[in-house]
Amino acid sequence: MDHIQQKNNPLHGKTLAHVVTRLSEHYGWAELGYLLRFNCFIKDPSVNSSLKFLRKQAWARKQVEQLYIDTFNH
Repeated sequence: MDHIQQKNNPLHGKTLAHVVTRLSEHYGWAELGYLLRFNCFIKDPSVNSSLKFLRKQAWARKQVEQLYIDTFNH
């Protein structure tokens, strides 16, 4: 059953680095900062600083993952 759930999971096989990179390419850092209001997207943004923050804050990671799903899986 886990295999079926993973198959239907739009984030399956995608790393957090991939998610952040794709979102930053699609929206740009300024728009990401506007949409999610995280300092890692507003003040001196980079993929590495974003990953550092998002790996520590599960609630923020969930918001980023949801934005990715909403953006790329219609």
